[in-house]
Amino acid sequence: MLEELTVRNYALIDNLTISFQGGFNVLTGETGAGKSIIVGALSFLLGARTDAEVIRTGAEEASVSAVLTLGEQSRDALEWLKGRDIEIEDGQLIIRRNIKTTGRGAIYIQNVPVTRNDLEEFMAFLFDLHGQHAHESLMKKESHRRYLDRFAGIENEVMEFNRVFLTLAEKKKAFEASVSSERDRNMRLEVLNYAVEEIKAAGIKSGESRELEAEAAKLGDFEKLVGLVNTSAESFCEGESSLIPLARRTRNALDNAAAIDSDLTAMRRRFEDLFYEAEDLSAEFRSYRDSLQFDPARLEEVEERLAMLYRLKKKYAGNAGATTGEDAVLAYQEQAEAEIEALTGAEENRDKLKAEIVVLEKDIAARSASLSGKRSLAAVNLGKRISGIILNLGMPNARFSVSVTGKGKSLSGNFVIGPWGADEVEFLISANTGEPLKELAKIASGGELSRVMLAIKTALSDNGAVSGGGAAKEEDVSSGSDASAETLIFDEIDAGIGGEVALMVGEYLARVGEQKQIFCVTHLASIAVRADNHFKVEKRIVDGGGNSRPRTVTTVKELNGKVRREEIARMLAGDSGGSVALAHAEELLSRYKRS
Repeated sequence: MLEELTVRNYALIDNLTISFQGGFNVLTGETGAGKSIIVGALSFLLGARTDAEVIRTGAEEASVSAVLTLGEQSRDALEWLKGRDIEIEDGQLIIRRNIKTTGRGAIYIQNVPVTRNDLEEFMAFLFDLHGQHAHESLMKKESHRRYLDRFAGIENEVMEFNRVFLTLAEKKKAFEASVSSERDRNMRLEVLNYAVEEIKAAGIKSGESRELEAEAAKLGDFEKLVGLVNTSAESFCEGESSLIPLARRTRNALDNAAAIDSDLTAMRRRFEDLFYEAEDLSAEFRSYRDSLQFDPARLEEVEERLAMLYRLKKKYAGNAGATTGEDAVLAYQEQAEAEIEALTGAEENRDKLKAEIVVLEKDIAARSASLSGKRSLAAVNLGKRISGIILNLGMPNARFSVSVTGKGKSLSGNFVIGPWGADEVEFLISANTGEPLKELAKIASGGELSRVMLAIKTALSDNGAVSGGGAAKEEDVSSGSDASAETLIFDEIDAGIGGEVALMVGEYLARVGEQKQIFCVTHLASIAVRADNHFKVEKRIVDGGGNSRPRTVTTVKELNGKVRREEIARMLAGDSGGSVALAHAEELLSRYKRS
């Protein structure tokens, strides 16, 4: 529900904040006062395309924001928000949209930036705008099917049908892929088996390349290594002037010196520890030197092994580095073995898929027939119901019909069944006596479309379906308003009507307003008196201040008591102060006062 609307620098609106309530709300005012501007601001907030021309002259930016209340009935909208990690606070949501003189703008749901398409998609769950140029849900045939299903009370059944249909489609796709790719499967198996055998035969170990590269480096520089080791040995442990003999002589001298002066005892012990460590190291070094043997055959073996590993990594591991290449090759082997197992069982899986498809096709056919029967019966009742309502809404010669036809047959002769059944649903209307029924979207005027929409909403309301009836979300909500929108906006609904017809329009709006939030822009007092909440749109001239010229601004105020009676009188007779008009206004307000 729309709780609060704030408009800044939009057309003739300077700075305006309006608080709304549920039920039936009307906006009235003189011609040219700016009622269409309010509708335009709402349309802007619902995601309509616009340009910088809507910005008030002299301003840099126009903005419209709203505070919305979402309850449990707003499950589609709540699911949409959840999927984008947008949280509501205390059941409230703030929507903001602005546009600058550069033509660029920004949109936020809470404080999360979204695109215009996102805004349009989300707001379609909550609002349905019906005006001279905004009848999206009636202009699209798919919405006709949703309205009929809602009236018939079969929405959950339709959603379950769709679930089964998609399951069948997935299994058919899998089956066709398995049949058409038999040759590809055999070729793939041949490639995978060869790869597994090649990797297994190589006996790869994780990290093997790094070890082999170190060994190859050692063997490749063997002559240099031997020279450096011999030089180290001469300085370390061979010859009278090497480290070990010198250390031995130093130790003996320290032993004798410590016998004379005990202050040297600690140093002697420390040097003795170093001497023994050097001797141990000397023994290990000699052992290492004695083990050095050059093996040209081993160098060749290591280089061949490295070349083989490089080839396997390039073939099966892609761009994996040297330290992870073996692991990537082994992972490829594991994946290949799993794919081989899956492909080997393809024949068994294909037979299983075929059996499942047969069962699902029978299920789909039965479900489709059931839906068609219920739709056909509901179509007759909905057509009669809407025809009766639009008769009272100033279309006495109109006939309304809901056409339910099959989608036709395929080349194989079978009836075509789509994601939502085998039926094509379309609203047809004949606006004048003797004229054949034709597509609603092609022949109805804006005012007529608004009244047809009101008739549909009334029929759904009378049928207990207007609030959603537990329906799940369906596809393509971004392309037009959804049948379960919680706030309905009617503009131009009173075009070309008056008298008793206007009273009936007001009655039907009030009836729908018992379950929905309704906004209606009207010039007719007989509609306005039915409202739960009455707002007046006015245009006035204000002082610009200083050297600025006077400006024209549009304002909105809620009417109650005396001022509402005066507005009704103005709408009746063009004179808000005439005693006759005031008495008539008081009579109407008393007669149609909402409890």
